[in-house]
Amino acid sequence: MRHFIDLTAIPAEDLHGILANAIAMKAARSGLPKGTTDPDPVLAGKMLALIFEKSSTRTRISFDMAIRQLGGQSMVLSASDMQLGRGESIADTARVLSRYVDAVMIRANSHETVHEMARHANIPVINGLTDRSHPCQIMADLMTLQEHKGELSKLTLAWVGDGNNVASSFIHAAAKFGFTLQLACPAEFAPNTDETSDAINAGAAIKLTTSPLEAVTGADVVITDTFVSMGDKNPEHRLKILAPYQVNSELMARADKNAVFLHCLPAHRGEEVSAEVIDGEQSLVFDEAENRLHVQKAILAYCFGQ
Repeated sequence: MRHFIDLTAIPAEDLHGILANAIAMKAARSGLPKGTTDPDPVLAGKMLALIFEKSSTRTRISFDMAIRQLGGQSMVLSASDMQLGRGESIADTARVLSRYVDAVMIRANSHETVHEMARHANIPVINGLTDRSHPCQIMADLMTLQEHKGELSKLTLAWVGDGNNVASSFIHAAAKFGFTLQLACPAEFAPNTDETSDAINAGAAIKLTTSPLEAVTGADVVITDTFVSMGDKNPEHRLKILAPYQVNSELMARADKNAVFLHCLPAHRGEEVSAEVIDGEQSLVFDEAENRLHVQKAILAYCFGQ
């Protein structure tokens, strides 16, 4: 049984293998219509349930297309439309789904929901996003960087802004892929202390600061995320505290001259990033978004032992 819940639980060798497979799958589809099944449909006949407690664009479409291109099928389910949204236990839901489908991807409000699902399912469970981590997104980001910048272990990544679930997964990844990670976050929105300490103890090169200028100086990659995410309280306060962390042309100028910019989207131009950066030549955000598809395919193949 292979779940995909947190990068910390997956051997580095396997994660590198997923990236290599994603790149190979992408190359193998060059020139094919997007709705065409892969020449080698390794998941033919498989059914994937996609469960959403949070709204989604990239996660929903990329996983739906991923299983189709691999030869399988999907069903998209809103938690509010299921008995799960009316009080049925996660354990019972997991047991029932295990009788109907071959795997589950869930985009959940709580990280514990995904772990509870995995504990009671006898099929693979994939974390499509929780309040604590977003591992599929980080795998797509790292695929994009490998394509454009080469060896990941030679790179310095700068995270600027909220120390949120995406930042946490970058912290997890730093221990697995060997890149240097410099995070600039206000004290109120700093990354999880325990997760950061665990990653450093596992050998990750991580530096924490409250200064965006310090974090991005000389960096190969500058990354941010929306300052106000779904479910965040007191958005006006968050925007006020995080405003000095906007990624703009002045901040990018402190990074390496060949630095690139990443953002997992959706973006709010004029808040966490200026339009001139996200729409400029250094931005890889749409390559990053496309690679969600190719990485999801490799993650699915991994979960099924392919």
